[in-house]
Amino acid sequence: MQLIRGLHNLQRFKKELSQGCVLTIGNFDGVHLGHQQVLKELDLKAKELNLPSVVMIFEPLPIEYFAPGKAPVRLMNFREKVQAFQNTQIDYVLCVRFNQSFSSLSAEEFVQKILLDALNIKHLVVGDDFRFGKQRQGDFAFLKQAGLDNKFSVTDMPTFSVEAERVSSTRIRAALATQTQTTESTAHDNEQSQNAFPDLAQAKTLLGGDFSFNGRVIHGQKLGRTIGFRTLNLNPKRIQMPVQGVFAVTVDGIADKPRPGVANLGLRPTVDGIRPSIEVHLFNWDKDLYGKHVQVTLEKFIRPEMKFDGLDALKKQIALDAQQAKQYFNLSD
Repeated sequence: MQLIRGLHNLQRFKKELSQGCVLTIGNFDGVHLGHQQVLKELDLKAKELNLPSVVMIFEPLPIEYFAPGKAPVRLMNFREKVQAFQNTQIDYVLCVRFNQSFSSLSAEEFVQKILLDALNIKHLVVGDDFRFGKQRQGDFAFLKQAGLDNKFSVTDMPTFSVEAERVSSTRIRAALATQTQTTESTAHDNEQSQNAFPDLAQAKTLLGGDFSFNGRVIHGQKLGRTIGFRTLNLNPKRIQMPVQGVFAVTVDGIADKPRPGVANLGLRPTVDGIRPSIEVHLFNWDKDLYGKHVQVTLEKFIRPEMKFDGLDALKKQIALDAQQAKQYFNLSD
């Protein structure tokens, strides 16, 4: 798979795309089971026509451009999405900058300038709810007629359902979201909070695999060392995460196999955190990993993020969290 950054860089691939391509278009946030069905159809059609397969995605996402305050949290950042595509049979991922110029294209201009002139499209695979062009003027019926007029074909993919409900990024976000938040560290609140948790099993079913994310290990406040729990601080390259709380996790990319640990995903309210923070305490690990990209997989939810009355209370709770995670991994102290 090759990444093409921007429509202007298509010129570099003029030879490879000279005979045309098979294309799909979308946000592909999460690259979940529904997306995977589209990508399989794309690959099959590309092989049938002996043409390269192309996935067109956008940065920022259209809703992030038009209404950033209402945009839902991403399941994947850009890097994670590209990595997910690398695990498919797709030939090219075209990342289009979604800006004023692109968003102002009418449906007719989109077909002529993008699909025909830029990509020489021969076949298009789209979801059954696909809309495009200024004010979302274009739909499947429009594409079908445009294809008849310009000698390209169109496949609309039916809704892909699990448990009689459509698989969507919105549904996965709902599965990952903790329904209530605990802000006090009393025993009563902690007991109540156990009834509110992300449904990792449901998310896994819809994604087709465990929910995981990537991040670069950065320098933090070194607070963990002072309370006996050294942590990896990760920069997730996100404004917010789709899931919060304390989890048993595995971390890949630092050894020959994933390493177990316990992680806090949230805002660190005890130390007045205001931006998303990811801190991972690895069991039986003491090497520095600054600058390294790692992959963190959520294995089991332990508790919501809570605010404690000082570092002593926080230290006691982290010890309990670590113990629960070790029990999950069948690790001894």
